[in-house]
Amino acid sequence: MTIMTETIMELISMEQWEEAYPIITQLRTDLDKHSYFELMDEMRKDGYRLFAFHLGEEMAAIIGISVRVNFYNKRHVVVHDLVTTKEKRSKGIGEKLLAFIHEWAKENGAKYVAMESALPRTDAHRFYEDKFNYDKWCYSFRKEL
Repeated sequence: MTIMTETIMELISMEQWEEAYPIITQLRTDLDKHSYFELMDEMRKDGYRLFAFHLGEEMAAIIGISVRVNFYNKRHVVVHDLVTTKEKRSKGIGEKLLAFIHEWAKENGAKYVAMESALPRTDAHRFYEDKFNYDKWCYSFRKEL
């Protein structure tokens, strides 16, 4: 039986972002490669950080976060993107990656970890509520301009 090494690392190079692109598009299906890199550059300037979970040499999941401060959440980490590859879903990888971010957030002085999840994603909602005791505490609104 082969035991796969599990590692979590921050992705900081263009090559690493390139490797993450096919994974993030499983969640963000409207992203083409040009807009991905363009947005990544702008988001990184605003504090966005991208981490990956590797099984051996294979990137199996990614999580994109940023640290924010506001009146209602104080210092907190926002999870913008969390996706495990289709082939590796339901194997506990997303759980390990989110648990890693919880610890990272504590170490970086965050009071909360917050996220938004699209209304139809009921399986994801169950995951956040049942596995991690996240609270549904507000609605998020947006208006296209």
